[in-house]
Amino acid sequence: MSVHSRRALAQDRTAARVRPRVTELRLSAFEGHRGAAFPLGPLTLFAGPSGSGKTSALRAYEALALLGAGAELIDVFPQPGRCVPERARADGQARRGFRIGCTVDGPAGPVRLDVAVQAEPELRIAGERLTRDGLTLLETALRDPGRRAVQAAWHTAGAAPVTRAPLPDDRLGTALLPLRVAGKTDGQRLVLAAAEQVVVALRSVFACDPRPARMREPVPPGLVGTGRLLTGCDNLAEVLWRTRAECGTRHAQLVTAVRAGCAGPVADVRAEETRDGALLGVLDRGDGVRTSMGRLGDGELRYLALALVLLTGPRVLEVDPVAEVPEAYQSLTVLADGFDRCLDQRQKRALADLAARMCARGHLRLIGAVADAAWAAAADGVTVVDLGRPGPAGM
Repeated sequence: MSVHSRRALAQDRTAARVRPRVTELRLSAFEGHRGAAFPLGPLTLFAGPSGSGKTSALRAYEALALLGAGAELIDVFPQPGRCVPERARADGQARRGFRIGCTVDGPAGPVRLDVAVQAEPELRIAGERLTRDGLTLLETALRDPGRRAVQAAWHTAGAAPVTRAPLPDDRLGTALLPLRVAGKTDGQRLVLAAAEQVVVALRSVFACDPRPARMREPVPPGLVGTGRLLTGCDNLAEVLWRTRAECGTRHAQLVTAVRAGCAGPVADVRAEETRDGALLGVLDRGDGVRTSMGRLGDGELRYLALALVLLTGPRVLEVDPVAEVPEAYQSLTVLADGFDRCLDQRQKRALADLAARMCARGHLRLIGAVADAAWAAAADGVTVVDLGRPGPAGM
């Protein structure tokens, strides 16, 4: 290994240690989950049969990510009633809701975020708590149901132990703290560091579920120009056009990965322009034959799209990176529902190996939902959450 390569590897490892990362997802009461706490590693697979709660776990993580980015509750939970556990009983004021949370590790140490959402009769945040080492850094509560605000108190440790002020009841208070806390005391600086750590860890999320039917069609001229991969990978051909020209090293890695998951010889993966200006994805077989992506099977297309996602990053994917934080300290979290859908055993193993290699570098994390994770057992660094087994970690 060259001196430059060793230096780059050392920098990657150093950055990986300081990058904020979500290490636990808690679903205290969310859809079919009650009292659930799931460990999250760099590569985590939720496994279990249909109805075991895999998709709802990913949905809860994505909701936290959107809240961390400052989204309004109604945009995060357009159908809040479906998030309430089926047998949850209303209180005397006909209120029902759900509770989700996570733990984020990083330079500020392990920080816990727990959020209680009232879904009925009105959607609003009923309570939020941000803690570190048992110390409450932020706590909000719905004191007056008639006001569209929650009462917030955050740690100050100055002339007064806490600062109290109202916050909106339709946004995550943790995401608003950097705009409200002055950072003049040690306590305030601790609050800011914890809040920013949570926000940075949650914000850059790419929910990916490739749709082969859309990927087979040429990308029309009207869509060409966005340059960033959509969650359904509809514009895969356009992104191939861009990435093949921008980074030869990454593209060569993609071609190698595609060889492991697609039938027949593969000399290149590229996009070609049609007469009307659309872009069509093709596999170059190396002997003058090019196979249109319209001829590929669903498994091949999903495999190709997921490999491309694992080998790219926020600048290529439709995500919301934290602009004020250096890229070296950010990580991208890919949420892949049905990660193994349509894939054969060879494709699953190849994708697991690729995911393990990329996640080990620290800049990428993957949380996937699969029917059975036995095929990933041989890959290094895979955290399997088995929802098929009875117990508190499942349902």
